[in-house]
Amino acid sequence: MAKGNTTPPLIIFGLDGGDAGFIRRWAEEGYLPTIASIMQRGCQGAVGGPELLSTQGAWVSFFSGVSRSSHGQYYNRQLVPGTYEIRNIAAQDVQALPFWSHLRGASKKVAIIDALEAEILPGLAGVQLANWAVQQQHNHASVPPTAEPASLLSDIRRHVGPPIHIDVFKPGSSVHEDVAAYHLILKRIEEKGALCRCLLAQDRYDLVVTMFVEAHTAAHRFWDYRPGGSRHTEGLSEKSGLDTAIRDVYRAIDREMGLLLKQLPDESNVFIISLFGIKDLYPTTGLIEEFCRKLGYQIPSYGDHRSLSVLTWLRRAIPPDVRARMSQWLPRGVQTRLETDRFQTETNWAQTRAFSIPALNTSFVRVNLRGREPHGIVEPGLEYERLLTQIDADLRQLVDVRSGKPAVESVIRTAEAFRCGPPSVLPDLTVEWTSAPYLMDRVSHPKAELVQVRPHYNRSSYHTFSGFVAAAGPAIEAGRDLGEVSPLDFAPAFQSLMGNPWPQSVTNRILTQCVRRPSLNIGSTTIAG
Repeated sequence: MAKGNTTPPLIIFGLDGGDAGFIRRWAEEGYLPTIASIMQRGCQGAVGGPELLSTQGAWVSFFSGVSRSSHGQYYNRQLVPGTYEIRNIAAQDVQALPFWSHLRGASKKVAIIDALEAEILPGLAGVQLANWAVQQQHNHASVPPTAEPASLLSDIRRHVGPPIHIDVFKPGSSVHEDVAAYHLILKRIEEKGALCRCLLAQDRYDLVVTMFVEAHTAAHRFWDYRPGGSRHTEGLSEKSGLDTAIRDVYRAIDREMGLLLKQLPDESNVFIISLFGIKDLYPTTGLIEEFCRKLGYQIPSYGDHRSLSVLTWLRRAIPPDVRARMSQWLPRGVQTRLETDRFQTETNWAQTRAFSIPALNTSFVRVNLRGREPHGIVEPGLEYERLLTQIDADLRQLVDVRSGKPAVESVIRTAEAFRCGPPSVLPDLTVEWTSAPYLMDRVSHPKAELVQVRPHYNRSSYHTFSGFVAAAGPAIEAGRDLGEVSPLDFAPAFQSLMGNPWPQSVTNRILTQCVRRPSLNIGSTTIAG
C-alpha cells in the first residue's frame, strides 16, 4: 500500500460470464476452494435488476455506478438517436467513468488489468492494462491492447508473447478443434495469472481490479459438451474429455485467484463478482422482426420499383435462407453495411408505429415516437403508453410451436424499470425469450405465425441476467446474505471502502448490509458506517 494511506487494499476479481448456479454448486462440491473460502469468511448474494437487461453496458454500470438510463449502452450496435441509422458502439462513446477515476492525481496506487468496458485513464498512479486477454465481440473488429505506462505493453509482450486469441464460437467446429481450444483457454488462464502476479509483485497497490473472461468463453464454446448438451448426448463429450470442460475452466480461474490472494496483503477487502450466467438459447433475431412486421407494427417499404437500390432488389430476389447461407462468406464489414442498409430502406417509417432494433438474442423494440424519431407518428403520453401495453400483451401471447409453451420469458418496459419518461437512447421494450435447447424457428400468435431461418451464427447458448457476489475482509460483515443487489450499488461501496464515501443520503444495500460497522478508520478521520 502506498505510504501514508491507511485503508486496506481493495481487491476486485471479475468473473465474466460466471454462472451463479455453477459457482455455488462447484464451490460446495470442493472444486472452487478460493471462492468457497470467500463465501465462508464473508458475505454473498445475487446481482440483478433492470441494469442487467443486456450484457453490453453491464460492466459500465457496475464500475461507474451510472445507470443505463444515463450512459445509454445496451448493445454492440445501437440506433443513433434522432436517426434510423444503426452503428457500432465503442467504449469512448459511453460517457461513464469507472469509480477509480476519482483517484486521478491522488497518491493511491492502482493495478487495473483487463477491466471490461473500461478504457485506460491517464493521471492514475500505478499500472493499467486493457484488452489483453478479453473476449472480442464477434461482430466487432479486434481492439488492440493498451497500457499505462505505454512501455508496459512491450515489457509484457517480451516476457509472455502476444495475446492469445480464442474463438468464442466457431460454426461447425470439429471435436479436435474444440479440444485444442480447451487447452488454449487453460493456457491463457495460466498466463493471465502469471502476468497478474508479476505486475502485482512490483509494488503495493491500494486498488486491484482484474478480470477473467474465460468462464464466458468456455461456456459458449463447450456448452454442447456439458451433460445434457447435444454433443454429450451424441457420446462425444466423454471421448473428447470435454464433458467437464466448463468446470475445468472455472477451477483454473479459481486456482489463479487463490495464487494472487496469497501474494496480496492479508488485510485486503476482496470482492468476487459476476454479472450474468449462461443458459440454452439460440438466436431470435428473425422472430422479433417477424413479430413487428406481421402484427402490423413495422410496415414494409414497397416503394417505386424504379427507385429501389440494387441491394434491395437482390434481397427481394433471393430467399431468406439462401441469404443467410451466403452471408457467412462475406467480410464482417460488408455484412454490417448490408444489415444497416436493409434496416433503413425496407421500412416505411411514415406508417410504422414500432420497430425492432437488430440484435442476436435479447430483442429490443423502439416506438416510432413523434419528436424523438425523424418520422415519428406515435404521440407521447397516452398513445405511447397504450401502444407499449398492446405490444407487451402481443408478446406474451407468443407460443413456441415445438414445446407449446410461452415463447417470451419477460418484457422490460424501460420507462417503468428506470422511472423515466420515453428514453432518448435505450429501447422502449426489452424482450427476453424463453430458454430452449433448439432454434425456436416457429412461434405462433392468434393473428399470425412467425418463422425465422437458421442463421449462420447459430450459437446454442446465451446469458441469464443475474449474477453473483461474494466478499470478505476486515471491513466486510461475515455470514450475511445480501439477497439481490444492483450493479449500481458497487461503485459507491468501493469508494467508501477506499476512504472516499458517497453521501449518507445514498441508499446502498452493500454499504448497509455488507460493510462492517460502526466505522472505517481513514487516517485521522473516522467515517461512520
